[in-house]
Amino acid sequence: MGDDLKMKRAERLVAMTQILMAKPNQLLSLSSLAECFGAGKSTISEDLLTVREGFAISKRGYIETLSGAAGGVRYIPEISFEEADKFLSGLAGRLSDKERILAGGYLYMTDLLFDPAVVHPLGLMFARVFRSERPDAVVTIETKGIPLALECAGALGVPMVIVRHGNKVTEGSSVNINFVSGSSQRIQTMSLSRRALEPGKRVLIIDDFIKAGGTTKGMMDLMGEFGANVVGIGMLMESALGDGPKLVRDYRVLLRLTELELSGRVTVVPVTY
Repeated sequence: MGDDLKMKRAERLVAMTQILMAKPNQLLSLSSLAECFGAGKSTISEDLLTVREGFAISKRGYIETLSGAAGGVRYIPEISFEEADKFLSGLAGRLSDKERILAGGYLYMTDLLFDPAVVHPLGLMFARVFRSERPDAVVTIETKGIPLALECAGALGVPMVIVRHGNKVTEGSSVNINFVSGSSQRIQTMSLSRRALEPGKRVLIIDDFIKAGGTTKGMMDLMGEFGANVVGIGMLMESALGDGPKLVRDYRVLLRLTELELSGRVTVVPVTY
């Protein structure tokens, strides 16, 4: 950057913050930042202290510093507990609308699950819950869990892996297992390409809804075929409508469906996590 285009410090701080937030979990060297802004490393280091303080005040995440020749800084995105609680309360209210009740006793959620403004903060919440487990990948099953899993994977800085319903010729050689749907008690098939997940990885399972847990149990069994270690299970919502004991344990949930009647009553409540 030429001398005539050098930024004022305030402008540089804004630009630096934008760069860090646009590349979450990516390690950026001080040299690359200094070259980008035409400034010395000492100047960049001082700027980073200010940016770090800004993130601490806004509670939008934090900056992690790695020392050494291969070191640098990276932005870790987060959401505050206060903002998360407020968001979940609002989302529970939207889902408690009687107009969302479908024939057969189902709750319509698709519009929200494919809304970036909804799934982005949810992904940050899941990432905060499971970050300490150091997953190598986030695993979900098609279709409605994909946006949640993708946002969570992005916040963690790891890839997402999609389990399919049955074989897909475009996936190449795959591992297939049969599982019993916990709600319908029907035998179904799920499949994962051998190229999608290396053996021995630490995986986090994320999905949109758990009723009896048959699908989740199937994903856990499929991960066993890859020698993967399931380090966590996160669900957006669970049913608490007297469906009996779940087939899986030790999962984390953000919302709970406590009432659903075709007469027009539905209640969803946030869960403290």
